[in-house]
Amino acid sequence: MKNSNDSIKLKDAVAIGIGGMVGGGIFAVLGLAVSLAKGGTPVAFLFAGIIALLTAYSYSKLSLAFPDRGGTVRFVNEGFGRSIFSGGINNVLWISYIIMLSLYASAFGSYAPNLIAVTGSPEIDTHIFVSSVVLLATIINYYSLKVVGEIESLAVFVKLFILLAFAGLGVYGLFGNVNLGQLNPANWEGPLQLLTGGMVIFIAYEGFELIANAVPNLKRPEKNVPRAYFISVGFVVLLYILIAIVTVGSLSFDKISAAEDYVLAAAAKPMIGQIGFAIMTIAALISTFSAINASLYGGSRVSYELAEDDELPHSFTDQFWNKPIGLLITVILTLLTANFLNLESISTSGSAGFLLIFAVVNYVSFKKAGKINASKTISLIGAILSAIAFIVLIIQQSNSNLLGVSISLTIICICFIAEWLYKKKVSKTN
Repeated sequence: MKNSNDSIKLKDAVAIGIGGMVGGGIFAVLGLAVSLAKGGTPVAFLFAGIIALLTAYSYSKLSLAFPDRGGTVRFVNEGFGRSIFSGGINNVLWISYIIMLSLYASAFGSYAPNLIAVTGSPEIDTHIFVSSVVLLATIINYYSLKVVGEIESLAVFVKLFILLAFAGLGVYGLFGNVNLGQLNPANWEGPLQLLTGGMVIFIAYEGFELIANAVPNLKRPEKNVPRAYFISVGFVVLLYILIAIVTVGSLSFDKISAAEDYVLAAAAKPMIGQIGFAIMTIAALISTFSAINASLYGGSRVSYELAEDDELPHSFTDQFWNKPIGLLITVILTLLTANFLNLESISTSGSAGFLLIFAVVNYVSFKKAGKINASKTISLIGAILSAIAFIVLIIQQSNSNLLGVSISLTIICICFIAEWLYKKKVSKTN
């Protein structure tokens, strides 16, 4: 039976969803989105948001039918059993968490040198900050999960307050701004490029699925589960679109391009000067650090659950300093990815991974529609759109970012091949 002391309310579940999405993603990928979609950046965020909303529907139905801390892992296993396919997809989920962590670390490394110069070389400083923030979050995770939770709770409030203030001041500052015309449809990229832009930055919406892990403790789940998903995703879709409008309408494309890796800080500067630049930079550092801090243990838990479900070797259930060994492995892989891949390749790989996972989850909702009381039409549309978005992302990015596409497809193939080899080995020993 659920302990009443562990129960959470609707506002807590909404905070989990918003906190999961508004982490480091928007700070990391906004400049990239503008470089791909130009004046149509708000539309690109809308495209991605529609897929997120459709997927949130499937998650809400599956969360009610299969309340489990395993969340996505449980849903995939319910749809396909303990098979090579489900194991491969769940392995993609774990690696996608690592890529997401790398994105957050890269964003931290891009913003931090604007406040503190360590060596005088921005490139070297970026690597120093990337590695330092991951290692600091690792120490905190090993020290106390309570501290992790307290940092995340405070950070959610701070980053939302600053982003909402940015949006409010930004809308006011748009009146009479010479760059407002950049939002004109004449400055939009073509439909396919807009869709690609939305899919490359889709990782900015990743995080709402964390609500599924909290459903076993949610009060009045029949009423609050769908509310938690749709309130959090709907709010973030509107917030991202508003931030995109303010950014594109405030800065020239040339300035956005020059400050691509820290564009939100640059966009705040015309509003309230250097203080605005500093405040937004600090907000980015708080957001990305808290996102790394909270996601490190979440990523290690995925590997632990996969090992328990015989989808990874049982050695992943071993402990190292009283934490799952997956935490250490996740940290090592995050450091390598964040330091050796560029931002666009990281974002493409992460978005591709989550689009594939969400296509599968939407399909599971379609497949189990009768059992979970879901609409087959909505679930199927979600699955088809996620799959199409994945394909469009791979095809379009192969022209301009072959490295990112190659990494994405290689990761997916390795996940399935590794699962096939592991299942083959286990069947022989049994």
